[in-house]
Amino acid sequence: MSREIEMTALVLGATGGIGGAVARKLLGRGWRIRALNRDAQRAMGKEPAFEWVQGDAMNAGDVLKAAEGVGLIVHAVNPPGYRDWDRLVLPMLDNSIAAARAVGARIVLPGNVYNFGPDALPMPTEESPQHPVTRKGAIRVEMEERLKAAAQAGIGVIIVRAGDFFGPGATANSWFSSGLVTPGKPVATIKNPGRRGVGHQWTYLPDMAETMVQFIERADRLPSFAVYHMDGFWDADGMQMAEAIRRVAGGKAKIGRFPWWIVPLAAPFLPMMREIKEMRYLWKVPLRMSNTRLTAELGKEPHTPIDEAVKATLVALGCLSEPQHRQTVPALIGHSLEDGR
Repeated sequence: MSREIEMTALVLGATGGIGGAVARKLLGRGWRIRALNRDAQRAMGKEPAFEWVQGDAMNAGDVLKAAEGVGLIVHAVNPPGYRDWDRLVLPMLDNSIAAARAVGARIVLPGNVYNFGPDALPMPTEESPQHPVTRKGAIRVEMEERLKAAAQAGIGVIIVRAGDFFGPGATANSWFSSGLVTPGKPVATIKNPGRRGVGHQWTYLPDMAETMVQFIERADRLPSFAVYHMDGFWDADGMQMAEAIRRVAGGKAKIGRFPWWIVPLAAPFLPMMREIKEMRYLWKVPLRMSNTRLTAELGKEPHTPIDEAVKATLVALGCLSEPQHRQTVPALIGHSLEDGR
């Protein structure tokens, strides 16, 4: 494989949070980025540094054509708003696997905690049993099983699992933007979905992107099927994220409870609420993925201080202006789905 091909990546989901973050990190490291999108012209206007290709991740021919001459496929594409997961997710992955097999590319997948059921808690490792209790979890397990089979057939695979995403570019489906705060509005009340005393795992998108890129850069020394867990930001008592938001927003916001009572009422009508209802167990029990394997390989995990990460997220969501932050926060500081098809 030529050096040019080795340093060319096809990103599926480049207009989404994690796909875009990984693509920009790779671009900054000298990679050529090719991105598949159903409206390539519009996407090009937002990110002109990428080579945009018109096409759909659901179309095997489009993916294969876009993958010609690449050494890496970043599969970060998901249906928007959790719609039609059972119908779309696995076919899109199959198209990436087929393309990777045809051109000899490696596949990188951002993973999450959905794979794990109660029997793997409270601290699942990469080898913990995967017995999910949700439909999305079952699909996630099947995705990884198909990638494992692909790796056994000679396709290199890297999977990085992480907690709930937050950060600039995180989707409207994220808990940070759909639960804790209201995009476009100053932070007056923080609706905390967690229980006091129950820990929760968060991941800042730029940190996950940096982690994934570091693994990509040392891919030749990794197993053919390489899976790693991030620690991210561990909210040990279920209140630290809410407290960080209040601190960064000036210290006056109230911390209230997320209105869980409305979820079962809305679930029959709104796909987003149906998925929230299904995943509520992750807010009732602590789940902290161990990053021991990750740190053994990378030395340390990329980590942005929580106040800095929260500030960038609130600014990106339109909840905080830069001047406001500079005036109120310094004295207070004490120390990671858009579809992209």
